Amino acid sequence: MKCLLTALAVLAAANPVLAAVTIQGAGATFPYPIYAQWAGDYEKLTGVKVNYQSIGSGGGIKAIMAGTVDFGASDEPQKTDILEKNGLVQFPMIIGGVVPVIHVEGVGAGELTLSGELLADIYLGKITKWNAEPIRKLNPAAKLPDADINVVARADGSGTTWLFTTYLSEVSGEFKEKVGAGKSVQWPVGSAAKGNEGVAASVRQTRGGIGYVEYTYARQNKMSYCKMVNRAGKTVEPTPQTFGAAAATADWKHSPAFYVVLVNQAGEQSWPIAGASFILVNRTLKNAETGRAMLSFFDWCFKHGDRTAEKLDYVPVPDKVVKLVEETWAQQIRVNDEAAWPIQKAE
Repeated sequence: MKCLLTALAVLAAANPVLAAVTIQGAGATFPYPIYAQWAGDYEKLTGVKVNYQSIGSGGGIKAIMAGTVDFGASDEPQKTDILEKNGLVQFPMIIGGVVPVIHVEGVGAGELTLSGELLADIYLGKITKWNAEPIRKLNPAAKLPDADINVVARADGSGTTWLFTTYLSEVSGEFKEKVGAGKSVQWPVGSAAKGNEGVAASVRQTRGGIGYVEYTYARQNKMSYCKMVNRAGKTVEPTPQTFGAAAATADWKHSPAFYVVLVNQAGEQSWPIAGASFILVNRTLKNAETGRAMLSFFDWCFKHGDRTAEKLDYVPVPDKVVKLVEETWAQQIRVNDEAAWPIQKAE
C-alpha cells in the first residue's frame, strides 16, 4: 500500500494542472460512498478538493444544466438528444446494484427471496402482509409473521428509483401501466424518504418495512437485504460478482453516449437490478485549470480507485470501457478551443 501511495504522489506531482483548486459536483446518492472516499484520498495526494453533494440524480442533472457545478452525476443515463441540446458529455464512472431491504422480525440478511413480480405487487399495494401466500410459496422455510408490509420509497428525483422502476416495469405489465419508470413516480402506497440514506434509515425504524437502496447503504447500515430471482430463474445474492455479471454483456462500444441500462440482464449469475452511475460534464469547459483538474481526478479514480471501490462493494468500470471514455474526452471535451484531454505537460 505504501508503494502505491508513493507512486500516486509522484504521478500527482508530475501533473501540471493539479493545484489547490476546488471541483464542485452534485447528484446521485447511489455512488456517494465511493465518490466521497475517492475525493478524500485524492485531496491527500494532490491538494485538489472535490466537493460532491449527494442530492439525487434529478438534482445533479439540473445542477450541471444550470451551470452551478463542474460535474453532475446520475444513475439514469441521458439520451443523445438531451446531451447535445445541453452541450454535455456523459460517461460511466462506477457500477453497483440496487437491493430490496426489509425490517421483518426474525428474518435476517439474505433469508428472504423475492421475484420481480412479487416486488412489483408489493409496491402496487396488492400484497400487504409478510405471510401472504405468494411470499410463503417462494420462501417455504422462512418464519414469516402475520404483519403488515410498510412500503418505503424515495421522495426525491432519484436514479436509484429510475433503476428500480425500470426493472419493475420490465417484469410487470401492471406496474408499467399504473406507475411506470422514472426518477420520480406516483407510488400507490407507502411513505417516502429522501436519498438512499433516508430510505435506509426509514426502513430500519419501521417494523414490517421494505425499501430499495444501493447495496453499500445496506451493508453499511447492517440491514436485512433480500435475494432475488433473476431473468434466468435463478436465485442470486447481491454481490459485486453478480453486479459485474449483469454488466459483462453490455455493449458499451456501440451504445451512443454510453447509454446502457443493466436491469433484468440475461445470465444465470446476473443481479436483476444492477446499474452504472454516470458523470455529466460540459462539452466546453469554462475554466481550464478546474476542468483539467476534474478530468485528472476522474482519470486517477479509473486507474487507482479499483481497490477502494471493491472494498465498498462497487464494481469498477472495465479497462476497455475506461479506454473508450478517455477517447471520448479527447474527441469531445474542449477548453480554450483546444482538446482538454490528454493534458499537455509544460516543456
